[in-house]
Amino acid sequence: MEKREQLYAGKAKSVFATDDPSRVIMVYRNDTSAFDGKKLAQLDRKGMVNNRFNAFIMSRLQDAGIPTHFERLLSDTESLVRRLDMVPLECVVRNFAAGSLVRRYGLEEGQVINPPTYELFLKSDKLGDPMCNESHALAFGWATQQQLDEMKALTHRVNAVLKTLFDEAGMLLVDYKLEFGMCDGRLVLGDEFSPDGCRIWDKATRKKMDKDRFRQDLGDVIEAYEEVGRRLGVSFD
Repeated sequence: MEKREQLYAGKAKSVFATDDPSRVIMVYRNDTSAFDGKKLAQLDRKGMVNNRFNAFIMSRLQDAGIPTHFERLLSDTESLVRRLDMVPLECVVRNFAAGSLVRRYGLEEGQVINPPTYELFLKSDKLGDPMCNESHALAFGWATQQQLDEMKALTHRVNAVLKTLFDEAGMLLVDYKLEFGMCDGRLVLGDEFSPDGCRIWDKATRKKMDKDRFRQDLGDVIEAYEEVGRRLGVSFD
């Protein structure tokens, strides 16, 4: 698969065209950011760790019958994926109270949320990814009702699979975001699933094992990512 021109460069990944117009290459970089780009750093091995972590999770979701754009690893930092027409929304599931949910509603961090909450956010760095609802999405043409229904259903299916996966490995999947896109008329899971886009705690100690370690200057960020992966069965060798 021949890598061609760069199509997009985000905060931590770049996307390149290939000689197949229906496939693109996602390149995971060591760039790390928080607080809408106000805090930046380079973390050694991060691109490799997130690329392999995502490949593992996407494969497990595919095994569970959930459609994703992931096809295969190309190198330590590159993956081949199907090209999607992305829906400009982030779907956020919260199984335990943390982050903005605690600040918004005065909840105690770690409080169990049952049933899990499901939220929508407009994907816009310029606007700070504001929270929105289905009415906004429909009125402003961000998604159709069918897409909204399918995204919600798929997100809850993902949650059922991953909550169990992390629990069996001694961890709590606190919250996370998913992004979806269209491919050949079908809605599929896109972007990535890694500790960059979710909160993960040790079940026994509540140790934070995700990007909050970077946000809160807790240290050992990539070491924590690798520990999460190894507990799940991800190989980083």
